[in-house]
Amino acid sequence: MGKVAVVYWSGTGNTEEMAKAVLEGAKKGGAEAELFTVSDFGADKMADYNGFLFGCPAMGDEVLEEDEFEPFFTEAEKKLSGVPVGLFGSYGWGSGAWMEAWAERTKAAGAKLVSDGVIVENAPDDDGVKACEELGEAVAKAL
Repeated sequence: MGKVAVVYWSGTGNTEEMAKAVLEGAKKGGAEAELFTVSDFGADKMADYNGFLFGCPAMGDEVLEEDEFEPFFTEAEKKLSGVPVGLFGSYGWGSGAWMEAWAERTKAAGAKLVSDGVIVENAPDDDGVKACEELGEAVAKAL
């Protein structure tokens, strides 16, 4: 059984809700999965996991959260080559450009990106929760 870390940042609770759904999907997919806020998970812990689900909402001009998540992800990128990864996050404006840029960045790091990312506007509805669970399950099966 593979081990997955779900690592997220959430300002309003929307991405946290998504993270919990992703975690359940990963477990349903057969992975041993653990949930972490980005402040509780450093890139130094990545060697203990076989796959990752990263969650961050769109911030500012459709960018990753800059104080905690961006510095973490900059370090994490160096350790993603060949690793299954799923991305998710919420937004309140824009068109999802932050997710497109994040997905391209993750692919450029050599990760095995499982999908182009799951995004929801504001809080996830039933369809959003289902999409998150499916993303978690897909990463678990990609291990």
